[in-house]
Amino acid sequence: MKETAQQYIQRISGYAEGKQPLAIQAATAKRLARLIAGVSPARLRKRPAPDKWSVSEILAHLADTEIVGSFRMRLILGAPGTPIAAFDQDAWVVSGHYEKRDPRKSLEQFRMLREANLALLKSLTPEQWKHYGMHAERGQETIEHIVRMFAGHDINHLQQVERILAGK
Repeated sequence: MKETAQQYIQRISGYAEGKQPLAIQAATAKRLARLIAGVSPARLRKRPAPDKWSVSEILAHLADTEIVGSFRMRLILGAPGTPIAAFDQDAWVVSGHYEKRDPRKSLEQFRMLREANLALLKSLTPEQWKHYGMHAERGQETIEHIVRMFAGHDINHLQQVERILAGK
């Protein structure tokens, strides 16, 4: 059973509950690099189950969602209240050929995009953190909420990568 938008928000934001979202985001690329250090590309591309993403696919997903988050935040900052499109992450895995992407290049793309996004976030005024867009599936989302969700999203995928590489 697929979770509802509200269940997704609760699950993902719950990972970052009581934590510093920007600190989580600043540490994610380095944590991922340590996790995959010395792991063969073949192992990174191996799915733990037919319906579960490989580490390589998770890294490609993180890079692509960082592009999405970057664009959404800039839309909101430029035009508060703007509509925010949803996307089907599973369709992107297929259409983006995640299984063929170089996992280390995906991680590097993620790292560079994340650094740019963190620089933007550090420059925001307190009022800008309250600017929001209207997500097509989840409703009103402020910059502050998006940042918390991305921190939870990072934790979720870091845990998945750890489990996959531990063989669990």
